[in-house]
Amino acid sequence: APAVMLKPFGIKLDQATSRAEVRAVYGGFGLAIAAVLGYAISAVDPMRTGIVLTVAVALAGMAFGRMCSAVIDQRTPFYPNWFYCIVELVGAAALYWAR
Repeated sequence: APAVMLKPFGIKLDQATSRAEVRAVYGGFGLAIAAVLGYAISAVDPMRTGIVLTVAVALAGMAFGRMCSAVIDQRTPFYPNWFYCIVELVGAAALYWAR
């Protein structure tokens, strides 16, 4: 349900290509990240460290993008932008620590 997922952000998904993009990035990519983190639980150390560090950097990059947007663009409300920024930073820090 791409439109429901993005409703808090005020994004309209009136085209099939838009909905496909949301399914890919918010659905497929998220599932792939969850799967690779699940695999990392039982992976050997060099592989586990690489997976966890890569996902940590990806989350930090998402938070950084939100912060850049705050500098470049208009102010945004706490939810959803800053809420997810905090979630991404906490997730990145936890994964970095766990590596």
